Amino acid sequence: MRLHDLRPAPGSRPEARRVGRGIGSGQGKTAGRGHKGQKARSGGSIRRGFEGGQMPLVRRIPKIGFVSKFKRCPEIVNLDQLNRFPAGAEVTPEEMLRVGMVRSLRDGVKILGNGNLDKPLVVKAQAFSKSAAEKIAACGGRAEVMG
Repeated sequence: MRLHDLRPAPGSRPEARRVGRGIGSGQGKTAGRGHKGQKARSGGSIRRGFEGGQMPLVRRIPKIGFVSKFKRCPEIVNLDQLNRFPAGAEVTPEEMLRVGMVRSLRDGVKILGNGNLDKPLVVKAQAFSKSAAEKIAACGGRAEVMG
């Protein structure tokens, strides 16, 4: 079998309907578009959200609030997730990215104190919650804030 031998499954690709080819074809004259009106014209498509000239819903609803494009959203890691690393290991954001714990390092990593840590680790991140830093220290580890 060669590339030029390939054919779609029978019936999966219907023949294109040839419109505007005489009244005997059943799709002649108006070519299935009916008589006159916006949809009968060439290029007569209506954009999404158009409501016939009425003020569109998206413009009738009041604008509320403000969203800053400079807002930082750090990746969140809970303490119990760090138990996968061996005791005494240095856990950096790059290591967390490598094992799939975080998706991106763009806005940094913040360690939260949910769960318990079973082993001493040297954890480096851009931010720590107070409880996370205390629990890491209680295990004999170290929480280092990166710049």
